Amino acid sequence: MNTLRKGYLFALLAVVLPLIAGCTRHSKSEQYYLVATNTALPYWKVAASGFAAAGAEYGVSVDTRGPAGLNAQAEVDEFKAMVARKPAGILVQVVNSQLMQPEIDAAIAAGIPVITIDSDSPESKRLYFIGTNNFEAGKLGGRRAAAQLNGKGNVVFFTNPGQPNLDERLKGYQDILEDYHGIKIVEVFDIKTDAGTAMDKAGEYLERKGPARIDAFICLDSRSGANVAEAFKRRNATDRLLIAMDVDSDTLKLVGDGTIDSTISQKPYTMAFLGLKALDDIHHYPVKPLDQDYALDPYSPFPTFVNTGVALVDKTNLDAVMKKQRSVNQ
Repeated sequence: MNTLRKGYLFALLAVVLPLIAGCTRHSKSEQYYLVATNTALPYWKVAASGFAAAGAEYGVSVDTRGPAGLNAQAEVDEFKAMVARKPAGILVQVVNSQLMQPEIDAAIAAGIPVITIDSDSPESKRLYFIGTNNFEAGKLGGRRAAAQLNGKGNVVFFTNPGQPNLDERLKGYQDILEDYHGIKIVEVFDIKTDAGTAMDKAGEYLERKGPARIDAFICLDSRSGANVAEAFKRRNATDRLLIAMDVDSDTLKLVGDGTIDSTISQKPYTMAFLGLKALDDIHHYPVKPLDQDYALDPYSPFPTFVNTGVALVDKTNLDAVMKKQRSVNQ
């Protein structure tokens, strides 16, 4: 009987001990940070919610940090401050790769895993990038613009030149539009980190007549679309094309009323959710050395890029997107 009981005991331990080990893998003492700029924007609040959801699932500590506005140097300073805390890992959006690259490299050298999301720094030693294929996002918008313009018209862009993800979107648009000889890119307007300037500039563009008339207004950042739309409304401009970026509630309402033709949706929640899980895995199963060039390694444990996907949102699929957002926000 004792032998039988011992057998049962060992069998029970064989099942229970791995479960206990799995439960204790994570700890609140593990701290992860998401560092970004424009953290007050709905886009980054969605990303922060994905980061927090993954953190809650794993039982680790997470925090989203960074300036409320678009300030590259302030973001770098925040990143350095978080590195000094020696966290288990950091996700970072890179607004200015020249400024951020040495800080990412220093973090990696210190043994802190760093993954970029939303906007990349491929020159750095970051482990990999999770986010949108921004070149393809631009091509998606370019095909929409070409179709809606019937292959002819003057186009202007609103962007922050030098921001890697926006520059890639612009290249995507250019790649498509250059095949349409009747479409001319007149200007790429620098909003200088202030989406509010887009409204005033859009008003100027709307005053142009004749051959100088602007037919399409394309916004590469997440907030200019609503500001350009306001300029349209003030001048009752219903005969121009406006394509926006991202799916905050203001932008979706403007798609609904027809002021914005369409917008390109990204997945910031997914980026941050997957990013936390990736960092956690690296923390618990360390890869050494951390600072080697994994991009050239055919046996690398890391991908170079995880594409979270994009979609074009217009009136045909708007209701489904808004329904999902309402269900999440309830």
